[in-house]
Amino acid sequence: MDIRALDISLPIREALSEILVEVVAGGGSVSFMHPLAIDAAARFWNQSLAAAERGERIVLGLFENEVLAGTVTVLLDCPPNQPHRAEIAKLMVRPSHRGRGYARALLIEAQARAVANDRTLLVLDTATDGGAMGLYESLGFVPAGIIPDYALKPHGGFTGTMIYWKKLGV
Repeated sequence: MDIRALDISLPIREALSEILVEVVAGGGSVSFMHPLAIDAAARFWNQSLAAAERGERIVLGLFENEVLAGTVTVLLDCPPNQPHRAEIAKLMVRPSHRGRGYARALLIEAQARAVANDRTLLVLDTATDGGAMGLYESLGFVPAGIIPDYALKPHGGFTGTMIYWKKLGV
């Protein structure tokens, strides 16, 4: 297992797009609806990786035998009164690679990258239906509350969202 920051190269964008389409097809609530066209996923990753090149975020990838198995993003571009904060987004593992601790490893690395960028507060949200609440809580994230009917599930219907926070480096 190898975790590293991702670049904007075509093979990386294609692999990220495949993961996003697979996760959405499987019901993952990551801001997109099913069916997700591969070109729409590619546009998202083009924008995300361009933002990473500008230092606004870090897009991490976890590789197993040179196959991109998972990803997580650390959003660093916060308002001027929140330079101490970062946000976790798009934690995804290919369905074929789940159950191996990859999401946990990605989240631990994301926290380390946030600390390396002088962030002391990390926030995230996850769907209450099928989200990763157990994972986040096992890593010390504190539930702040649920917002009901926050988003649509990829195959339709509403889901609530649990908001989490965690102090870092203290």
